[in-house]
This record gives sequence, structure tokens and C-alpha cells, in this order.
Amino acid sequence: MMKTKAVRLYGENDVRLEEFELPALKNGEILIKIISDSVCMSTYKTIKQGTKHIRVPDNVAENPTIIGHEFCAEIVEVTDKWKDRYQVGDKVVMPPVLSYLGGMQTVGYSFGEIGGVSTYSIVYDHIVENGYLMKLDSDAFFSGSLIEPASCVIRGYKANIHLDEEYKPFTNIRPNGKVAILAGCGPMGLVAIDIALHGDVKPSKLVVTDLNKDRLARAEKIFSPEKAAKDGIELIFTDASTPEQLLELAEGGYDDVFVYAPVPAVVELADAILGFDGCLNFFAGPLDKKFSATFNFYNVHYAQHHVAGTSGSTTEDMRDIIRLIGEKRIDPAVMITHIGGIDAAIDTTVNLPQIPGGKKLIYTHIDLPLTAIEDFEELGKSDARFAQLDKLCKANNNLWCAEAEKYLLANF
Repeated sequence: MMKTKAVRLYGENDVRLEEFELPALKNGEILIKIISDSVCMSTYKTIKQGTKHIRVPDNVAENPTIIGHEFCAEIVEVTDKWKDRYQVGDKVVMPPVLSYLGGMQTVGYSFGEIGGVSTYSIVYDHIVENGYLMKLDSDAFFSGSLIEPASCVIRGYKANIHLDEEYKPFTNIRPNGKVAILAGCGPMGLVAIDIALHGDVKPSKLVVTDLNKDRLARAEKIFSPEKAAKDGIELIFTDASTPEQLLELAEGGYDDVFVYAPVPAVVELADAILGFDGCLNFFAGPLDKKFSATFNFYNVHYAQHHVAGTSGSTTEDMRDIIRLIGEKRIDPAVMITHIGGIDAAIDTTVNLPQIPGGKKLIYTHIDLPLTAIEDFEELGKSDARFAQLDKLCKANNNLWCAEAEKYLLANF
């Protein structure tokens, strides 16, 4: 048997960091060592809802589940059934929603032996059998932890619908069209920008809004409008928040508008700036089951407006992101603004909406308070380890990187 340390959900607002023994492996099961897990807003919502959440079992108080679903791990033990396919030391990731079980049983919500905020977990035979345990060829674990959230973004892109000249539907953003990403400088919005600029289907114009000027400035620093122009894309960052302001930037309206904040006013703004055959993608997931906003159905009829929305991703989406990362077309490190150890996981998750910045990355085999990358320089004045992390990140456009991760794991 193997001991694991994990954060477990017992009910509404009840999560605990505990150490316990995992059961002995059955043939077909694989033991993994979780290295990193990215904290997701969906997990915050799960803790707030407990058994009210559709993916949390009713008996979670008696059989707690391990939280966390955006993880990257390495294999430490393979039972006989899979020894020809997996080896000890393989880096692995997996999509959390097990659609072959109906879509409601989900890693990070539903199971007691596997979850991202753990030191060790058991991958069940049925997960492997259905192709959900994916190898990752990468020099960094954090990239693997960001594949799942990035794949949710690409799933959103694939959900958008348009009509061709013969009124036949096709999906994805309109090629060479005009795209707006509203409230788009948070972690998921940054990936959406990256995919628009460097994915398989590209717009001719990309307008990104955010009312937070610091987030807007950081995004513009990461994604240079000058470089985008060289690639044939007009990239505009703006704090504009009225239809008139945004329509001035795109004559005739936008082909695709993504909503990255669950705010009725933002949804209605998106509706107001859609062009002919435009698609509004409501990406942001609300807590309120009765969340609603006004939508212009006159334009649904006469201007062929569409609405799309998705939750989660598929194995195909994850493979697409793995490919884009492998081809060095997108860099998920743009999402990360904080790192921490397993001791920081609970406070980080339950207070996530109040913590500024982007993605918070938990390394499960170290103890470290949640720390912002931008604070490394100051902390380095009294701790040489942070000075080195600051040096490594600054050499990478002040983004988290493989070199920083290796140093962290070796020295903390």
C-alpha cells in the first residue's frame, strides 16, 4: 500500500488536507505521483456547493473525494495489464470528465483515490481502457497541468457556429473574421488570445477587452500587437465597455464574441456587437442556476445570430492542445501568476475569487505559501532561492518556465 496526502471534499465548504493509505493496486490500475495541479474556479464552485454540485456524490461526507483535476503526474507503478503501453517515469495527463460513464463522474469531484491535489493517486483500469491516460512529451510538468484548462478554451472555439453561402452550418470561429474576447485578460482569456493568434483557424482582427488596467497591460506585454500584425492579425487591447466604442473598432460588428465573465451586462454587450451570422460564446460558468440576460431575438431571426456554450473538454481537445504546445505555437505559461505548495491548496481554492492575477499552480510535494511571481524579486533580498527563481523567470519574459520549475522542485 502507498500513503498519500490529499485535499478531500466532505461537503459544502468542508475540505481537509489529510494523509491516508490508498488501497492496493488491482490489475489494470496504475499508480501515479502527482507533481503539479492548477487551481480551477470550477473547484471553488464545487467546494461552495458540496453535494448540490451535479458531479459530487451524495455520500461524500462518508466517502470524501479528492479535489483537483488540472494535474500532471509521473507513473510510479504499472500493473501487468498495461506494461506494454506505459512505463515508470512517463509523464501523464488526463481529461477529467469521464464521458464514457455518462459525463457526470469526474476526476476532482467524484472519486476518493484520484484527484489533482494529492501526492499519489490511482488511475482506474476503466480510465486507461478508454484512452483517458495520455502521455506527455514535455520538459515541464506545469505545461501538463494547463492542458486541461487550455483544452476547455479550444472546445469553446469549436462550439461556435456559422452558416456558409448555402446555409450549411460549420463550427469554429469564422476564418479571417473579426473576434472580440470580452473580460478577456484573465487566465482563460489569455489562452483564448493565444489560440486565436496561433491556432488552426485565425481571425483577421482580434479585439480584447478588460476593465482591469493591470491585467490589460500584462496581456498586451505578453501578446505584442506589432508581432500579431506581422502574422496578418490586427490585435487591439482596450478597456472599452459600450457597444458604440467596440463597434467603432469593427465596422459591421463581430463574427465571434466570447464572454469570459458571468455578468449579465457583459452578455448583453456581446449581443449588441454581433454582426450578421455572428456567434456569441458564453464561456464563463455562473454559480447561479437562474443566471440570465437579455438577448435580441429580432436579430436571431433577421441577422442569423447564434449562441454557443460549452463546459469541459474532450480527449480530442486535449490532444489538440498537446500538439499546439509541442509545436511551440502556444505557451500556457501565460496563465500562471502564482505558485504554492500543497499546504497552500485549501486557502488558495476557497479564496480564489479574491486573489488577483491568473492561474495558481500547486506543487503537491512541497510546502510553500502561495507566492506571486512578481514578488520573487523582493523575496529574493532575504532568500537566495527566490532571487534565482526571479532570474529564471525574467529571462523568460517574466513567465513561469521549465527551468524555474526544475529549480523549485530541487530546492524547496
